[in-house]
Formats: sequence, C-alpha cells, structure tokens
Amino acid sequence: MPTTPPSPASESAPSVLDGLRFAFGTLTVLPVRVSRWDREAARGGMLGAPLVGLAVGGCAAGLGAAALFLGSGPLLAAVASTAVPAVLTRGLHLDGLADTADGLGSGKPAEDALRIMKQSDIGPFGVLTLVLVLLAQVAALDRLYDASWARGAVAAVTAAVAGRLALTLAARSGVPAARPEGLGAAVAGVVPVRWALAVAAAALCGAGAAGALLGPYDAGRAALAVLLAPAAAELLLRRCTRRFGGITGDVFGGLAETATTTALVTFCLGG
Repeated sequence: MPTTPPSPASESAPSVLDGLRFAFGTLTVLPVRVSRWDREAARGGMLGAPLVGLAVGGCAAGLGAAALFLGSGPLLAAVASTAVPAVLTRGLHLDGLADTADGLGSGKPAEDALRIMKQSDIGPFGVLTLVLVLLAQVAALDRLYDASWARGAVAAVTAAVAGRLALTLAARSGVPAARPEGLGAAVAGVVPVRWALAVAAAALCGAGAAGALLGPYDAGRAALAVLLAPAAAELLLRRCTRRFGGITGDVFGGLAETATTTALVTFCLGG
C-alpha cells in the first residue's frame, strides 16, 4: 500500500493492467506487483475497485457454499464467508473501520482525532463497532444461506462489489484528503464524477442480473442493495470529511465495511 501520493505525471499513459494492479495491490494481499503510483494509475485502480470486490466476493461465496455442501450448516457457512474478505485484505478494512470509529468518537479536534486513528491500538468505540458490524454480517449471511446456498452466494458477491464501489465513489473529484500522505492522499479526487457514476450504473446492472438468476424479487433486492450500500457509505464519508477535513486510508476501510454490511442487511429485507 502506498505511503506517499502518486506523482502528478508519468512517462507514459497507464494501461488497464496498471490500474488493475493498483487496485488489487492496494486493496488485497494478493501478490500483485504494482509498478506505477501516479494519479493516472490510481484513477484506473479506483475505477477497477468493484472488480476487486467481485474477486473477493467470489472467493467468499465459494467457501461459504462449500462449507454448506459439506454439512456445516448456515451459521458456519456465514462465518466462513465473512472471514474470507478479512483474510484477503489482512483485516485492513476492518482495522480502518475501527480506527475511524475511534476518531469520530474521540470528540477531539481533527488533528488529534487523526493522531488517534494512526495509533496501533483500538479503543472502545472501535471494538464496539467491529463487534456489531461483524455480527450483522454473519447474521445476515446466516439467514441468506439458510434460505439457499445460491441466495447466500449472490449476496456475498454483491455485498463485496458494493463495498468496493463505495471506494470508487469516495475517490471522486471534489473529495479532499485529510493528510498529505497515505492511501487517502494517493486516491483523493482522482476519479471524475461521471466516470464514478458510470461504474455505479454498471455495478447496479450487474447486481440486478445476478439477482435475476434467483427470480425477479431477488433481482430487485440485489439492485436495492447496490443503491443503499453506497448511500450509507456516503453518509459516513460526509461525516468524516467534515470531522477530519478529508479522507484517509482508514476512512476508506470504514466506507467499504459500511457499504458491505448495508448490502447484506438489505438482502434480508422483506423475508
């Protein structure tokens, strides 16, 4: 993960592969060689973030379905699906969520709150937030896997995509960085708004199509999940930009987990 902002220019235009390397290299622990850190590569990486979600969600759904077929029951399948994204990100998004909760809950000025977020320990606000979010994710997947393995799998993939879509939208033009260094500074404002909306529209259509494999009602719930998840993340984003003066890598983690959880809960609405 980069610790300094990308350089403003580079010798050659980045390729699609450069953007995907940036996305997978910064958002997962997969052994991807990231050779470019300029803003053009960062833009491609943030535009490709939902594809990272597709890969992570596919792994989560695969393990959950496999556990279910082996007779583990829906609860253990839900735990397995929840564990996969944490492992593939080395818990960075969960850590970011906890740090963001500690910063917001500290009640201190922005500079002090950012300092609290950089500390290695987790405070009470962070612990409570982690517990509630993980419980919500496991409870939602348990219910969905109990209905059918396919519904749980579609929800796991859709939620992972929605979680990374929130990052694409958070990297849009006009959203500042809270610090001059770190992942937040690397990707802040790199995505034109119209491009971010185009990616969101593609994710919405993809989720609706995946849900349609289970029936029209599930198509509607999948589409609603992709609408509500970024909306919930947007509320957190606005709170953080007001509170901290911009985004950080920790805030990005908090946005991803907030959107993921919202999407899973949305799949459970209506029974």
